[in-house]
Amino acid sequence: MKKSKLLLSIIPFFVAPALIGCQNANVKVIGICQLVTHPALDAATNGFMQAVKEGMGEKNVRFDLQDAAGEPGNCIIIANSFVSKNVDLIMANATPALQAVANSTTTIPVLGTSITEYGVALSIPNFNGVVGGNISGTSDLAPLDGQAEMIKELFPEAQKVGLLFCSAEANSLYQVNTVEALLQDEGIVTKRIAFADSNELQSVLVANVNDLDVLYIPTDNTAANNTSIIDAVCRPIGLPIVAGEENIAKACGVASLSIDYFRLGIKTGQMAVEVLKEGKDIATMPIAYDENPVKKFNKEICDELGIVIPSNYVEIE
Repeated sequence: MKKSKLLLSIIPFFVAPALIGCQNANVKVIGICQLVTHPALDAATNGFMQAVKEGMGEKNVRFDLQDAAGEPGNCIIIANSFVSKNVDLIMANATPALQAVANSTTTIPVLGTSITEYGVALSIPNFNGVVGGNISGTSDLAPLDGQAEMIKELFPEAQKVGLLFCSAEANSLYQVNTVEALLQDEGIVTKRIAFADSNELQSVLVANVNDLDVLYIPTDNTAANNTSIIDAVCRPIGLPIVAGEENIAKACGVASLSIDYFRLGIKTGQMAVEVLKEGKDIATMPIAYDENPVKKFNKEICDELGIVIPSNYVEIE
């Protein structure tokens, strides 16, 4: 029943732009499949649309923006609808969206954004930075070694660090594997805390966090969409959280080494202009990154937990 209601909500949004595109061959129709509504993904989508409108001219492009409400199955429905309408380009925001779109078309140009590691997301062995075919995009991977170093910098006495991630998100596991190895190399004990979905997040947390000194959360869409649950469990027991993404830190963490998702969306939009307006071959376009991550901190939670932050950190607004 839930999916039927979503289908009804999708139809009004994509029919009108597609019809406009058919009436004027100069107007490019871009389908946007966004996994879920939350600040990071919203910022990437907004940056993308702004850059495309600036590069193409606002009258020359129409966007068909669809939100999958956090359900990978809905990404498949949305992707197939874009293919049936033969949109000019698809932007896939978050890994499940990219996976769904990649499986739905090999001809329509596809740009991903908010994807941590394309080799993992698309099961490409020995990934060299270029997907090839009809896919390219941008990555939200901040330096994982820098995040591990941040944990040591802020909590030099920490002996045990929890690693919280959604087991359904392959890119989250990739980040956890990397950060875990870096922490273990420094003699820090780690504890993986995997949860399958938002329904079991609270119970998994309650059962696993009492013996931790610090909790690390990678760039994880399910965690980002459930920060109130995480905060309600961790803050009352004084457990500090270091996050791989600024908006998680803003909601429940103390600090993050994070990229700017709006700026990432801008870059993705510029790539779309190169494909649609300049005729660039998407098969040759390497995955792009935000090269300027920033150390940021959540003043409210830091003050509450009595954590002193170095002067080179920027307060999260």
